Amino acid sequence: MSHVYEAQTRGLVVRVSPEYLPEHSDPEAGRWFWAYTIELENRGEDVVQLISRHWVITDARGKVEEVEGLGVVGEQPILNPGEAYRYTSGCALETTSGVMVGTYRMEVDGGWFDAAIPAFSLDLPGLRRTVN
Repeated sequence: MSHVYEAQTRGLVVRVSPEYLPEHSDPEAGRWFWAYTIELENRGEDVVQLISRHWVITDARGKVEEVEGLGVVGEQPILNPGEAYRYTSGCALETTSGVMVGTYRMEVDGGWFDAAIPAFSLDLPGLRRTVN
């Protein structure tokens, strides 16, 4: 079972659970693939809508890629107080590990706020970690 990472901004809880997918990876070609499942839970008192996302993806060599776009998996979910939304997406890296972090732009009552997506690591199961 993978580790669950969590952050909360203005009553919106964002939980991330990454999982390495060896069946979609090709180490000989230098490609490792992870799926991550995200759950957004509205613990606040306002209706919120996810408008866009911004990701910062860093591989083990320090290569940084930024990804921005509207919605998630083609949707811009609306969450009433007490509701949750879950989706799964994926990320390929050219190294055996990396880190993802980001924000969701959330619309609320005519305004907006950036909800934190907690930093989470993408690691091969059983890979020995070293500190440089």
